[in-house]
Amino acid sequence: MTTARDELAKSEAILVAAIDVNVPEVVVARTAIGDFQSMIRSKTARRLDEELEAAQNSLVGSFASGVERTSTL
Repeated sequence: MTTARDELAKSEAILVAAIDVNVPEVVVARTAIGDFQSMIRSKTARRLDEELEAAQNSLVGSFASGVERTSTL
């Protein structure tokens, strides 16, 4: 969902575009996941609270809730 989007075959790219248009929640979730992955890669959590808040009402909300609970321990 978040990797190799530049390497899709034409038919796959069309399918992904159709999903993006018809299921905007997937785009929000993909963005939240990508932002979280970027934080992990850069080894920084300076925007963690912002990213978790943005993800709370998305398809990855339960994941964000779990990360939030873990980060407050």
